[in-house]
Amino acid sequence: MKKLLLLLTTVLLHAPLFSQKDIYNIEHIPELRIHFPEANWDFILDSLKQQGGKQRILADITFDGEKYKDIGIRYKGNSSYFNVRKTGSSKLPFNIKIDYKVKEQTLPGGITKLKLANVFRDPSFLREMLSYEIARKYMPAPRANFVKVFANDVYLGLYSNTESIEDEFLVENFGDSDGSLFKCDPDWRLNVPDTCPKGDKASLMYLGEDSLCYMASYELDADSGWTDLIYLTKFLHENPAKIDSILDVDQVMWMLAFNSVLVNLDSYTGMLCHNYYLYRDLNGGYHPVVWDMNLSFGAFRFAGLDKLPLRTSQMQEMSPFIHYKQRNKKRPLITNLLGNDLYRKIYIAHIKTILKENFTNQQYLERARKVHKLIEPEVKLDSNKLYSYEAFTQNISTSAKAGKQSIVGIEELMSKRTEYLLGHSLIQKEAPKITKVEHLAFDADVVINASIEGADRAWLYYRYANTGVFKRLEMFDDSGHNDEMEADGIWGTTLEQGEEIQYYVVAEGSAVASLSPERASWEFYTYKRPSVNE
Repeated sequence: MKKLLLLLTTVLLHAPLFSQKDIYNIEHIPELRIHFPEANWDFILDSLKQQGGKQRILADITFDGEKYKDIGIRYKGNSSYFNVRKTGSSKLPFNIKIDYKVKEQTLPGGITKLKLANVFRDPSFLREMLSYEIARKYMPAPRANFVKVFANDVYLGLYSNTESIEDEFLVENFGDSDGSLFKCDPDWRLNVPDTCPKGDKASLMYLGEDSLCYMASYELDADSGWTDLIYLTKFLHENPAKIDSILDVDQVMWMLAFNSVLVNLDSYTGMLCHNYYLYRDLNGGYHPVVWDMNLSFGAFRFAGLDKLPLRTSQMQEMSPFIHYKQRNKKRPLITNLLGNDLYRKIYIAHIKTILKENFTNQQYLERARKVHKLIEPEVKLDSNKLYSYEAFTQNISTSAKAGKQSIVGIEELMSKRTEYLLGHSLIQKEAPKITKVEHLAFDADVVINASIEGADRAWLYYRYANTGVFKRLEMFDDSGHNDEMEADGIWGTTLEQGEEIQYYVVAEGSAVASLSPERASWEFYTYKRPSVNE
């Protein structure tokens, strides 16, 4: 007779493993002093940026009191650089490479690059930090805080400091860093060959087999890897029903739900269709990573259905099915995936979770006010800030001026947006209830059961490794195998034994779904095979 083991079900949280000295600790504002050997360093950096390359100049830095030699520095950004430069402001964004010359040189936590933004078109100073904090509850996303920046002892101002998508980030979140990493952000200066099909920026539209058709819309640091991108776009175009075999669909659903709730239109969801990364891990799984949040919370008003900016009322009541309702073929991640009944139901479940955990409870506003108070003295001292101190104090709640632009207040946008989304017919639908999940281990198998009410179908998502995409397997209640047995609300399925199984459960109703854990697949249950001595 097989020996039966009942094991406690645990949830593995994807909290980053911070170093003892976390340089992204929001409670601490570090000081960065850049020591350029050239007095005209700004002219040199500006010239290099204008040339369109990514050349750097050498400098030494002191970061939070620690000195680092031979650092590589360049300006970064597009609108945050070129628009600000036109005003004559010295507060331009930096890309700082710590191991530029000394390969083993890193900041605490193994950080090899600093990306410092000048808070362009965000009078609140809060959008980047607050957006990433919310995103990290549900998917891989950078950390962010603030840094005081000096150049040759001249104070440049308070900058937003965002974790770069580098090797350490990839290993932390995907288990490896040797796969193909694409920055999905068009290079507006490059021309696409006339022989290429007409695409739309970094939308993942299939443009044929010629990599030249993709190079103006995506950035790849390595010499090879374009075939990986082409393979994904072709698969998404020709076989979307099986896309979950290679694409982390749940992370895509989180990204799209996040963009919708926060009206983050300077993203895949908006007109410019950019500002995300795509990583293909060594197991062949593709994962999206959100990026560049200074225009989140409605600071960018163009959805991409036409060339007109959305009014504040239109952003507050923007449909969660934008592009899908219009069957916009230029957004295949949205139209092809939300066209799948199960994915669409999971998408709605994710929206409900983001609303419940951040907005209906006013947690976002409490957090915004706390950080606002923390940085207020530094903002007041920043004589190079791009917008007025009055705009800073206003924009957390109401609209404020950023140059000629009116930037909607975060609370002004989200109070009405939350009300609108909560009133949406699908959000109001009652979802199935998952009350208990457990695994039962036999010698060769692991049985996974879930107590579920109100579901039409149930699914187990699982993987045997701690990387790659989750596979899907249908679960059944008792009557699913034997018509003579009465359903008891316990749904189950069986997997082969493994050293470790990571899994979560989706209960599918007629209109909506529920997940357990609710933040799946970012959080999941874990089964570990007992050792011989246990």
